[in-house]
Amino acid sequence: MTKTGTRAMADTRNTAAETRAGEPADQAVSIAGAVKAFGAVRAVDGVDLEIARGETVALLGRNGAGKSSTISLLLGLNEPDEGVVRLFGGTTEEAVRAGRVGAMLQDSRPVPRVTVGELVGFVAGTYPAPMPVAEALELAGIAELAGRRVDRLSGGQTQRVRFAVALVGNPALVVLDEPTAALDVEARYAFWDSMRAFTRRGHTVLFSTHYLEEADANADRIVVIDHGRIVADGTGEQLKRAAGGSLVAFDLAGAAPDGLADLPGVVSVEVRGDRARLRTDDSDATVIALAERGAIHALEVAPASLDDAFLALTSSDAPTGTARTFLETV
Repeated sequence: MTKTGTRAMADTRNTAAETRAGEPADQAVSIAGAVKAFGAVRAVDGVDLEIARGETVALLGRNGAGKSSTISLLLGLNEPDEGVVRLFGGTTEEAVRAGRVGAMLQDSRPVPRVTVGELVGFVAGTYPAPMPVAEALELAGIAELAGRRVDRLSGGQTQRVRFAVALVGNPALVVLDEPTAALDVEARYAFWDSMRAFTRRGHTVLFSTHYLEEADANADRIVVIDHGRIVADGTGEQLKRAAGGSLVAFDLAGAAPDGLADLPGVVSVEVRGDRARLRTDDSDATVIALAERGAIHALEVAPASLDDAFLALTSSDAPTGTARTFLETV
């Protein structure tokens, strides 16, 4: 599928909240050549990123990869040293002032002595065309908490209040920075149920996460960032194929691993103790070649996972400098 085709499908999901007068019809986010340095560290190092209206995009990366720094540029919390950041064809400040952007950040803290309903209602009053507070609470799955004090909630409940705050303004774009960090499994599932209900209305969503399965399950696209650069941009399936279509593992049984990288289909080789793991784009050819060598002890063949793709894309020997944009090539 091409990037153009993906955007065409995304456009069909637009809602009235995203089609206000004067907004471009296609792009919600456009970042070109963005650079942000903190001392000698280039936290954002030449990022180019476009997000179509109606898309849900996951920003994936290790700690310190540049995810939060990129988000801070997108929200106008920091200015880029180089490059341009545009939201809906205008500046970040214009988009925020117009109420087109909602955000859920990692470092927000509960407001003492106010109830959930009071807090969400206050935030709604700062937007030009907010959704009803009761509707935002229902979408976030916390309608029953409206009368509870925010500073007396559990961690999972507090995260959902932050989500309600991010969406109550009925923004065209919602940015979520590590929205499920520190949540237990049940709370994470509940959060994503709420988020999917919101995205079905056609809103554009960008979220960062450490959880690969969340990105795979909830995003139209996954953007992998490493050392401040985008190293891959595509669907979960496209990233998995880029890592090698399958993983072939077997016991070396004392044999040397020489020549494994030259076997048919093999993309990369990893040896852990006496067990070899071959990433391959032709598992049949690889297994046949191993059989001819008599190297099929405890043989295992499995599809490549998103974990495999992520490790391959962010390993120390992965290519850098040019983003792998799979949507344009697959």
